[in-house]
Amino acid sequence: MMNFDQIINRRATNSAKWTVGPNELPLSIADMDFPTAPAIVAALQAKVATGIFGYETVPVTYYQAVADWYANEHGCRPQIEWMQYASGVIPALASVIRRVTNPGDQVLLQAPVYNMFFQTIRDNGRQVVSSDLNYDPTTQSYSIDWRDLETKLADQRTRLLILCNPHNPTGQIWSQADLIRLAELSGKYHVKIFADEIHGDITFNETGYVPFFSLPTSLLQQVIVAVSPSKTFNVASIHAAILLIPNADLRAVIRQGLQNDGLTAVNLAAIPATIAAYTQGQAWLHELLAYLKTNRAWVEQLIATQLASQIQVVPAQATYLAWLDCRQVTRDTQPLAEFLRQTTGLILTPGAVYGEPGKAFLRLNLAYPRAVLEDGLARLVQGVAAYQEKSRN
Repeated sequence: MMNFDQIINRRATNSAKWTVGPNELPLSIADMDFPTAPAIVAALQAKVATGIFGYETVPVTYYQAVADWYANEHGCRPQIEWMQYASGVIPALASVIRRVTNPGDQVLLQAPVYNMFFQTIRDNGRQVVSSDLNYDPTTQSYSIDWRDLETKLADQRTRLLILCNPHNPTGQIWSQADLIRLAELSGKYHVKIFADEIHGDITFNETGYVPFFSLPTSLLQQVIVAVSPSKTFNVASIHAAILLIPNADLRAVIRQGLQNDGLTAVNLAAIPATIAAYTQGQAWLHELLAYLKTNRAWVEQLIATQLASQIQVVPAQATYLAWLDCRQVTRDTQPLAEFLRQTTGLILTPGAVYGEPGKAFLRLNLAYPRAVLEDGLARLVQGVAAYQEKSRN
């Protein structure tokens, strides 16, 4: 049994999240404050113990581990020949953008959505276009605006759609019917789809998520799927991802782009950590999911009792992120986030970074020992009350 209540001090460890002030508490960046699976630690220790750190290659056992994991955990086995190693999902996305679009082309996304999508599109000289998700405040649920999406896919300047499945930050899982419709539209309008499925293992519904590559191959000729152990096993710094590309011609184009961009070179940790994760990490993951589920329920209950008139937690089927509807407090959470940090030390992510539709929301990371979450939520309650008092005066 893992002790997810153990608090590990990550300050002064080069953690991007924890490089903050001494009294600051970051419940922001999406990595977890839990040690990874023991099998991964053991695999990396064994690798380091060889004392030889020469050039690495990708063995077939790496891809076999990925295929077996998806067969066992998600009920669908991707073909090994579809797979291509890359040193990260976002670097791979940047490479794909450069390969399948031209400067000035439009890349379509669905806001509110992961902020790095916006940056990656713009950094590569393309235009961001959003088909904003519909939000129903009554049911607190998100859905695709199909009419708007098809209009924007039909625009000849649109060459690529980025899909987040499951969706970050909302925790939405897209249904098989959604994915089929997206695939049909992409074929109709000759628009490629890049599906980021990095959160796919962190689900809390009965059936899990639907991998895009589980659809019939005839629907996948325009589709590139990206997966990685990084979110599931808290190993972002090993820099390992897998692209699944059923169309052989498209796969050759993407593979050449990744090679040109230096994204196929393998580091010391990527292969042993990934193989260990996908062959020995199942029990650890299931314990993690149980802990995260109780964390989510605890946060939802606390907010419902102590902040009921100010904040609602949007129900989520996936991810270890809570999407907080703050519209009763403010229509722009940027000043609220700044106030919380300045007065309580609590760091949350303002929703505007995920696009205009996220402006009245905050994102909160749930992947912490319970005592840390208790500290963070106490600061949130205190800070929201002070913010409203300040706004009234």
